[in-house]
Amino acid sequence: MKWNLVFLGLLLTFGQLSWGQKGMDIPEYDGKDRVHDLNAKNYKSVMKKYDVMVVYYHEHVGSSKVAQKQFQIEELALELAAQVLEDLDDEDIGIGLLDEKKDKAVAKKLGLDEADSIYIFIEDEVIEYDGELAADTLVEFLYDVIEDPVEIIDNVRELKGFHNIEEDIKLVGFFKSQKSEHYQEYEDAAEEFHPHIKFFATFNPKVAKSLDLKLNEVDFYEPFMDEPVVIPGKPYSEKELVAFIEDNDRPTLRKMQPYNMYEIWFATINSA
Repeated sequence: MKWNLVFLGLLLTFGQLSWGQKGMDIPEYDGKDRVHDLNAKNYKSVMKKYDVMVVYYHEHVGSSKVAQKQFQIEELALELAAQVLEDLDDEDIGIGLLDEKKDKAVAKKLGLDEADSIYIFIEDEVIEYDGELAADTLVEFLYDVIEDPVEIIDNVRELKGFHNIEEDIKLVGFFKSQKSEHYQEYEDAAEEFHPHIKFFATFNPKVAKSLDLKLNEVDFYEPFMDEPVVIPGKPYSEKELVAFIEDNDRPTLRKMQPYNMYEIWFATINSA
């Protein structure tokens, strides 16, 4: 048992630096080790155990007391996240550590090129997490990751929920059915941006009429904009949708949240 982490957990649970202070409730750390130390011998077998694998590719922790204490805090955040995620019924989510110095070969095989970063492996996708390393923020982000990349709007209540989303980039399309080849292209495009950009779809002609959508048409909404941009050239291929979104997605337009703060910071600096 990592008693130093248990002690830190008590401090963070009851002190001013509580992980759950502003977000979801995070329990007190129970002392059980759930985070895996990944290496060349075990990483394949460990990752096969889970539907989703979270890998913290961290800088090597040397003899510096400050660096060691910082890493203990980061490790505790991951242990707390793993403790909460253990209770999920639908998905098995694992968390692992990968040392930049000791496990560089493993990182290369996994396609990880930036230390001090968190990568999420789900199916055939790798998602880089650009938020703060806090248990509540990471867990909430992972909840979004395991949701379907496209949310279906089928009634007035769901339509109202769509309109209430004002602070995020969002897209909505009208398709004949989930079996439609044009919807499949749209869904494939959504997977490329999930969960950072919200994708919606409807198969209901009444909902489509209220959104002023034609069949196989997709609208692109910027944050706080009532009138969308109609993506030209319907029906679209996945490649065409991805290209349009990449040309029009400006992270600086998004509201800064704990899960995207670094992405927006860097985008703001680069655009200055």
